[in-house]
Amino acid sequence: MKLAIGADHGGYILKKEIVDFLSKIGNIEVADYGTSGPESVDYPDYGRKVSEAVSNGTVDRGILICGTGIGMSIVANRYPKVRAALCHDNFTARMSRLHNDANVLVMGERVIGRGVALDIVKVWLETEFEGSRHARRLQKIEELRPGK
Repeated sequence: MKLAIGADHGGYILKKEIVDFLSKIGNIEVADYGTSGPESVDYPDYGRKVSEAVSNGTVDRGILICGTGIGMSIVANRYPKVRAALCHDNFTARMSRLHNDANVLVMGERVIGRGVALDIVKVWLETEFEGSRHARRLQKIEELRPGK
């Protein structure tokens, strides 16, 4: 699986820990879209990079981190074919995949701890989309996009 990851300064430390965690899993090729330090940056710049990569198929999935996760969620869900889910626990991570086929995981470094975040990533990566009635609902969401 190809996975893009990005963060602003509010998510930089957690991003580094997740990249390290993913390197130990295997079978995951990680593309790090920054930021590369704790200096203040604008979250839309990094949300755009990851979301464009998911939207155009360069990667299979993405992970975005900022202070709360809210800003990154707003950015990511502006892109076609992106279904970003802001998750704070294992249940929301699992359901985002089972029912919503979320292809971008969003977290807030200032909201959750490192251990919880790594558990969320693990659950999110391991959970498959359930399909069935949920696929019909995702199609309805796609039809809401302008020009459809």
